[in-house]
Amino acid sequence: MTADRWTQAVRIQLGLGRLLPLGGPHDGAWITEAAATAVLRRAARDVPGVRLTAVRLSLAAPDSAPEPAVPPPPSALPPGPLRITAEFAATPAEPLPATASRLRTTLAATATGVLGLKVTEVDLQVTGLLGPEEDTGTADEDESDGRSGKPDLRLDADESRVATAVRSVPGVTCLTSVHIAPRSGTVSLPRRHVRVEFGTGASARALDVAREVRTRVTEALPDHPSVAALVTAVQPGA
Repeated sequence: MTADRWTQAVRIQLGLGRLLPLGGPHDGAWITEAAATAVLRRAARDVPGVRLTAVRLSLAAPDSAPEPAVPPPPSALPPGPLRITAEFAATPAEPLPATASRLRTTLAATATGVLGLKVTEVDLQVTGLLGPEEDTGTADEDESDGRSGKPDLRLDADESRVATAVRSVPGVTCLTSVHIAPRSGTVSLPRRHVRVEFGTGASARALDVAREVRTRVTEALPDHPSVAALVTAVQPGA
């Protein structure tokens, strides 16, 4: 990788924001918080009488989160259980505890079933009441993954093999980046390490797609490097 491409990669990585663990320590997979919250916001639109105004994810027990089995991407959280924190407004059509219960169930089920996040807590805060003429759903917020334009994928031979492997996985909708780090000969990086960044569709669980991506990338290169998979977007309807 040239100096210019490395600089570009760092800038893109910084734009991705915080990365959330998918699965457990041995899954070697993450998803951008922007991609995860976009999925949660879309799910909240189907909860009657609710407008989701804010949602964040964080580690539920940061002091006890285990170390990942592979080198994590920059700004990645360790693979521990997560807490969803959300704010919402609701109509007075039914008691607020009942509305909150439906929203909590939807957010937890979506995080687990659509994405593969390990969520153990969902904290909700009511921030207002909606009048009969007000829209529910979600407040208007940017649901992009932090990128702009098309990725610049100028790949060498090994990176091309990795790209072909990633694109062959069902559920992958786009490939946005390939990084191959040479082995350092140290305990922290005894062999080459590959990080791939890609988008998925909502028809397959993001964690399952990421697991298959890691398997195929490892098999695509003769030295069978370690692999970290990063989901940067989940496309609805794909």
